[in-house]
Amino acid sequence: MILNNLLRTLIGYLSSWYPNKKISLKKDLQIRNEIIKRIRNLKIRQENLKKTHIEFNHKILFLLKSKNIKDFLRKNFIQKMFFLQNRLFIFKELLDIKRSKKWSIYKKLLSEDHIGNPIRYFLYFKSSGNRINHIYHLKILEEKLKINLKKNVKSVFEFGAGYGLMARIFSKINNNINYTCFDTGCVNLLQFYFLKHNNLDVGFSKQYKIYLISNLKKFKQKNDLFIANWSISETPINFRKKFISKISESKYILICFQEKFENINNLKYFNNLKSKLSNKFDIKIVKNKFYKGNIFFKQNHYFFLGKKL
Repeated sequence: MILNNLLRTLIGYLSSWYPNKKISLKKDLQIRNEIIKRIRNLKIRQENLKKTHIEFNHKILFLLKSKNIKDFLRKNFIQKMFFLQNRLFIFKELLDIKRSKKWSIYKKLLSEDHIGNPIRYFLYFKSSGNRINHIYHLKILEEKLKINLKKNVKSVFEFGAGYGLMARIFSKINNNINYTCFDTGCVNLLQFYFLKHNNLDVGFSKQYKIYLISNLKKFKQKNDLFIANWSISETPINFRKKFISKISESKYILICFQEKFENINNLKYFNNLKSKLSNKFDIKIVKNKFYKGNIFFKQNHYFFLGKKL
């Protein structure tokens, strides 16, 4: 763990010097005050979280209460969970994106925001490793399912939405997108901080274009696209069952997962899920040809892609 953190810090030096624009301190104070008000009634629900995620949410809560939140993407524990930076496999993804016929569109989506003070990618300073990685996933989705995200996707449900980057990207694809971020209450507040700073219509009720929720019972509507990037594959099997209906109600599916997580054989699980959904969807399980984990733990990673028949 210590060696992993040290390595992440060292490779960050390759581009951490690259400057981001300064944020408005007045606006930052307004957003943080709104977050503080919501923290008073916030409880970390532990029943569906692994120990790692419980500890992570407590760290998020501490960060939300501090004045250091404006640099949250420089925090080691945030990078470990949410933010890929200067990894060499990202360059392969970038080259693959550049070869696409839609490069002119993807190039605009790759332009990085300055909120959170992100570390820019050392081989492409216009973006970050994390953003390149997200755009690559969307490229795979469009190519494998032969769809156009701007034309075919008007609403998205994302299980485990990180700090809100994918929601931000979709707001640039379609500024009228209806996007739901399902996550813990703590992480929802981090998403609120990032997306609000980016001047997006975001909040904790259905009236907002970007809807932040931590209680699945509050969400009834169907969506065009279900996304879960290394999130649903890191939750207990029983908790995953609650989302099968959300997945099956969608027109399209994008799930990224690792072959194994703790004591769970994810490849077996998602092959079983493919069989269950095969009467409604054309499902493809595609091996990620670039990402194989890290030097401390290598394993295969996959895309679970679905298109309703």
